[in-house]
Formats: sequence, C-alpha cells, structure tokens
Amino acid sequence: MAYTAQRELERLDGCTLSWVARGFLAPQCLYARYHYTNRSGDRMKLVIVGAGGHAKVVLEVFRALGSHDVVGFIAPDMLGAQVLGLPVLGDDTLLPRLRKEGVQAALVALGNNRLRQRIGRQLQEMGYLLPAAVHPSALVSPSARIGQGVVVMARAVVGTETVLQELSILNTGAVVDHDNSIGAAAHIAPGCALAGNVVVGDRTLIGVGTAVRPGIQIGGDVIVGAGSAVVSNLEADCRVGGTPAKPLRNR
Repeated sequence: MAYTAQRELERLDGCTLSWVARGFLAPQCLYARYHYTNRSGDRMKLVIVGAGGHAKVVLEVFRALGSHDVVGFIAPDMLGAQVLGLPVLGDDTLLPRLRKEGVQAALVALGNNRLRQRIGRQLQEMGYLLPAAVHPSALVSPSARIGQGVVVMARAVVGTETVLQELSILNTGAVVDHDNSIGAAAHIAPGCALAGNVVVGDRTLIGVGTAVRPGIQIGGDVIVGAGSAVVSNLEADCRVGGTPAKPLRNR
C-alpha cells in the first residue's frame, strides 16, 4: 500500500488526530510525531499521573513536542505543590472528574513498572487516551511500532522493526537495535544498549548502562542491575547483575 509522508485526518474518540510525520511515517506505526486537537482546533488537554523526577522529564518531553495542553499532575499527599510551574491537582480520586471536565488524555509517569501498568489500564477504563511521548531528538525507525502510553526520552534510538509495547519506557540515550521486542510496562534505563533481535518481557527493568548481546531473550518481571552485560537468556522473575550477568543472592 502506498503511504505518504503526511497522513490525513483520522477520527479517534470524537477528536481529530492530526499526524505530522516530520519526514518519516509508516502505516504500521502506532506513533508518529503528532499532535492531538479537539473539534474546535484546540490542543487536547492531558494530565500526568505522578509528580516525581520521571514526571518532570515527561512534562519536558510534551513541552518539546508542543502536542498537548498539560493541565497538571496527579499525586497523593502533594496537593497544591508546583512542579516545573504546573500544579499537583490531587490524588487518583480526581481522575474521573477530570475526564468529565474535558481532560481527554493521560500519561502515567511512574517508575514502578507494575504500578504503571495497573494505573494505565484503569485510565483506559475511564476513557482516557494514552498518547506516546517521544522526544523530538529521539531517532525512531519508520518501521518501528510504538504502543499507547510509551515514553521515549531524548537521544534514544528505536531500530528497524522494533516494537515498544504499551506503557514501556525507553530512557535517555538508550539504544534498542533492529527487531527488538520490548514488553508492556518494561523499562530500558538510560544508556542501555540492546543489540538486534532481543526480547524483553513485560515489566522487566534493564538497569542503567546495561549491554545485551544479539538474540537474547529476557523473561518478564526481571531486574538487571546497572552496568551489567547480559550474554545468555534470562528466565522470568530473576534478579541478575554483573559482567557477565549472574543471579544475585537475596540479602
């Protein structure tokens, strides 16, 4: 099927989704550099769930994109606080009301993988859209697929036909080469390098600066310590670290 550099308009949940390719776009991509607008032409309102360090970086991604009108943050016990000039609006109990008041999109900016996945599902049930947040400086292959609620930070690289499943994080400067599959709510930490054909399971954390050799399969709910070298497959629910990565003893 022929595909042009700029897609026309699509309808999504009563809103107009205008795709802006900025030079590349593929029909199988779930994300391309876009902006959401409502029927009046205004930018779609978005709330960030979380108000810590990760949430601050996510806010700056959206500001760099200029894609949404971020109204504030959701976090328990921080009502009235300011984060980079925006208010903490309240806790999770406020989310249904915000949705009714016209806030149509949300981004879960929480580092805990399991919690991020659970809250993401709850937001979808409430009717929120979960846009991806891809920093303009990230290099994303036109054949890559990026799911709902994914965050790709500055200077990250997403290789050919790589899949980032929903609510996963590719952090600052991380590289995932061709034909990778990154599971739902997984987190590839800053400075990681994953060679081709790597599979990472759901909710797995690959620690800062870790290298993974080609063709490795890593199960779900794994924690790989910072600075590790993963040279063999890892089963689910394990904790490893070192060079080469080996099981870590529980203290």
